[in-house]
Amino acid sequence: MPTNNELAWTPAHELREMVASKQVSPVELTENALERAERFNPALNAFLTIASDYALDAARAAELAVMNGDDLGPLHGVPTSIKDMEAVAGLRHTDGSLVFSDRIAETDALAVERIKSTGAVIIGKTNTPEYGHIGTGENRLGDPCVNPWDPGRTSGASSAGAGASVAAGVTPLAQGSDGGGSIRIPSALCGIYGIKATQGRAPRRASGLAGWNPINTSSAGPMARDVRDAAIMLQAMSGPSPDAEPGTIDEEPPDFVAALDRGVRGLRIAWSHDLGGVPVDPGVVKVTGAAAQVFSELGATVDEPGFRADDPEAVLEAFFGVFRSKAFAQNGWMLEQHPDLVTDYYRLGIERGRDMSTETLIMAQARIMKYRSYVGDFFENYDLLLTPTTAVPAFPIGNEPEEIGGMPVPDRRMGFTPFTYLFNMTGNPAATVPAGFSEDGMPIGLHIIGRMRDEETVLAASAAFEQARPWAQHRPAMAV
Repeated sequence: MPTNNELAWTPAHELREMVASKQVSPVELTENALERAERFNPALNAFLTIASDYALDAARAAELAVMNGDDLGPLHGVPTSIKDMEAVAGLRHTDGSLVFSDRIAETDALAVERIKSTGAVIIGKTNTPEYGHIGTGENRLGDPCVNPWDPGRTSGASSAGAGASVAAGVTPLAQGSDGGGSIRIPSALCGIYGIKATQGRAPRRASGLAGWNPINTSSAGPMARDVRDAAIMLQAMSGPSPDAEPGTIDEEPPDFVAALDRGVRGLRIAWSHDLGGVPVDPGVVKVTGAAAQVFSELGATVDEPGFRADDPEAVLEAFFGVFRSKAFAQNGWMLEQHPDLVTDYYRLGIERGRDMSTETLIMAQARIMKYRSYVGDFFENYDLLLTPTTAVPAFPIGNEPEEIGGMPVPDRRMGFTPFTYLFNMTGNPAATVPAGFSEDGMPIGLHIIGRMRDEETVLAASAAFEQARPWAQHRPAMAV
């Protein structure tokens, strides 16, 4: 039988087969994951809640199903985690906010229901900034979430704890969500894989804000050390539901796992190192540019045609127009009822959303429609677009760069993430693969963007790159 350390680094799909063949039990896997969570969490702050009793109860039920010869789901008995912006009935549900530090969820979120249906065992709720509002892992519930490759640096966010815990070998995969890069940013900075599906592919339930704005930028998705594991979880999370939010894709998803073996031969791939003018670190360009050329070796055509949807500052303004107006619509009441409990960055977001004029919001929506048209036209000629995932590797906590590559950034908190939020506004599927390391040993991610509703090609390219340039052997020293 593999050692506990070997099990910690085994892909989820292999663990599931070991469970099915009774080589290892769900209880053993869960106990191992809980032990690693307890061991590493004081340093990482990856979990807001470690749900030991809840997890062990689920693991015992999973083990009984194996012993009874029941049909087993595709992740049966495999430990996983849920970002603390999705409700798990019976567990604490904070949304990263001190306002809700003691709230207990009464029902499961749609994504959680679907993950449970795979047979996966939820071991806890992972750390996130307040309402996922920034790209680093700070909130007022405790210390910041940090990067296992260097605990003095950020993990990225808003799926901060998910990225840190998977990178540290706590669980092989985790649920995250992505409204402006929140799966891809921490995945890139922590050296793992993450994918945001086409907007509407992996929906949430309709909420009281349903229909408030025709542009929704956020969806749930997987984060993993292995592309196949991510495809399995994404398959489970995807598809229509009678109570899903507006904009959900009203058709069953394709077979994501089957797409992994398609390869990239014959694909037309575009490479853009700066999306037409965003600040980016030269070291990141060097690593991701070399990674982009791997696809040429694999039989694709890779060129650099030029890509510029708009002036970079205008793109950021359009994103904030939607993002901040949602913050005010959702939680403007917090500033009156709990003014002392709100983080400074979320307060600023709510206030700017409150003060935004109708004209500004309408103009933001108009720009987004323009971007969707531009990106749609671009993909008439290309199958994929490659960029860096983030403009810099992970930086010291609290020291977001104000200048990158010799250029000032338009917004300190968003300046290191200029490659992600455009594709939340357009809705295109996008993933990040580990592409290499900076000179000081921090992970760097390559961003793979596809056509609308074409997760299959994004996954195929991800799997092809993973096979050509494997990354699973790279592990943070603290977690080995």
